[in-house]
Amino acid sequence: MTLMDVLVDFSRTGRLGPLNCGMSLAEAEDLLGPGRPHPAHRLKGPDIDGYPYSWDGLGLVVTQRTVSGIWINLWPGSAAKLPPLVLPDSDSFEATVLREELVDALDGAGCRHAVNSTLTFGEQSSILTQPADVCAVFSLPGRDNHVPHRDRHYLDVIHKHTA
Repeated sequence: MTLMDVLVDFSRTGRLGPLNCGMSLAEAEDLLGPGRPHPAHRLKGPDIDGYPYSWDGLGLVVTQRTVSGIWINLWPGSAAKLPPLVLPDSDSFEATVLREELVDALDGAGCRHAVNSTLTFGEQSSILTQPADVCAVFSLPGRDNHVPHRDRHYLDVIHKHTA
């Protein structure tokens, strides 16, 4: 399984393997092991909502101790890591995904998508997949991103949220 396989499957289904919005944080931690809670959780306690728990490049947003958002954060031009449950047999991977590469892979898998006008502005663009409502956000590289094409959009984050 490759990173692109994970991204396409997530875009089509809104799930990352057995992880899905609506599951309890306890279920997610049973699958992934204990996550690193955002400092707000440590400061204000486990009942604070809207702050992520993280496992390397994977983030789960928690509301009322239930997963309300799933995020994959990428750093174009560098290596990243996801838990083995999400990307088996990978210690780390190249986190550089061009917008065109993801769009082509989604098209090849028959995953419909449209421009997300809410998050498309300036040097940023975004798409929203249907019917899973997964949002992919792309941007031009920053000066610290070591990428081959400075004028092309790279995937920064792909995420899903419940209402």
